[in-house]
Amino acid sequence: MFKLNPLNQRRWALFKANRRGFWSFWIFALLFFISIFAPMIANDKPIIASYKGELLYPILVDYPEAKFGGFLAKTNYHDPANIDEINANGWMVWPPIRYSYNTVNAEIPQSAPSSPAGMLTREVACSKYPLKDQDPQCVAGNMNWLGTDDGGRDVIARLIYGYRVSVAFGLILTFFSSIIGIVLGAIQGFFGGWTDLLLQRFIEIWASMPTLYLLIILSAFLAPNFWLLLFILMMFSWTGLVHLIRAEFLRARNFEYVRAAKALGLSNVKIMFKHLLPNAMVSAVTFMPFIIAGSVTTLSSLDYLGFGLPPGSPSLGEMVKQGKDNLQAPWLGFTIFFMMSTMLTLLVFMGEAVRDALDPRKTFS
Repeated sequence: MFKLNPLNQRRWALFKANRRGFWSFWIFALLFFISIFAPMIANDKPIIASYKGELLYPILVDYPEAKFGGFLAKTNYHDPANIDEINANGWMVWPPIRYSYNTVNAEIPQSAPSSPAGMLTREVACSKYPLKDQDPQCVAGNMNWLGTDDGGRDVIARLIYGYRVSVAFGLILTFFSSIIGIVLGAIQGFFGGWTDLLLQRFIEIWASMPTLYLLIILSAFLAPNFWLLLFILMMFSWTGLVHLIRAEFLRARNFEYVRAAKALGLSNVKIMFKHLLPNAMVSAVTFMPFIIAGSVTTLSSLDYLGFGLPPGSPSLGEMVKQGKDNLQAPWLGFTIFFMMSTMLTLLVFMGEAVRDALDPRKTFS
């Protein structure tokens, strides 16, 4: 059975002692875990279906409409004719929300954006089709619980997918930029001298480059996407940790145990990453939740300005823009405000708890 050493047991106990940060961690982890399975929660295709005795998996396979007696290349499972045909010869199991992030609801009773109060009622939906008792339109999962945006797309579906994209972007960006920042900071602090001086001047020049302008220039001849944005932002976001790691290595490189390791003939790489880095990582790990929050905010800002993910992608920044452009639909602004403020607050509380856990001066209160 895995067992923590006494130091890590103390850190875990301090982390749990910060109840606000501890519960923030579990809430954030639960929300992200749920969003990972977004296609199983919000989708315009059934998870599984049975048609004439054959089991089908529409969520994984794009079946042509010809399979159900139609003629289109792709099946629209919200089409009344397809619904009646499948229900007459089998059954379907739908996700709780029957819209994906890009699904346009053509049945809303008012012009988009439609309000949560103006969503389809059971009576309106079920009056449209003959097989009312079997029709999936007759259940609550087909309603737009948080309304639709100005494109007729379900808000809650876009919120789930957008949360997944934003958090994944923040985690990946933080992971890779932290590796670069830690390695360069360790080299600076350990070797010092001209190595430190030259790298410090390079970092100052590099950090002063206008990231937003570079993105605007690149977007003129390159179509922005998830990985391109990740690569560009990673090129500039690593500078945040360099100064922390550099300071820790400068402080510890003349400690007695480092001198002893050098006297025993250990290589510089082994001394840096086996003996010095674990101590320096305390400050780095403390800073990481705030880096994630900054990464999510940066992506949302780029999406809001139109230099982020491709149009139509699930994006929290695009939802912020929807709220600003549709002041007559306040539910859009309130929804994204609540989502963004909750996510960033959870990350900040987690950062505070990690800081307490790694602080050697912290005592239990």
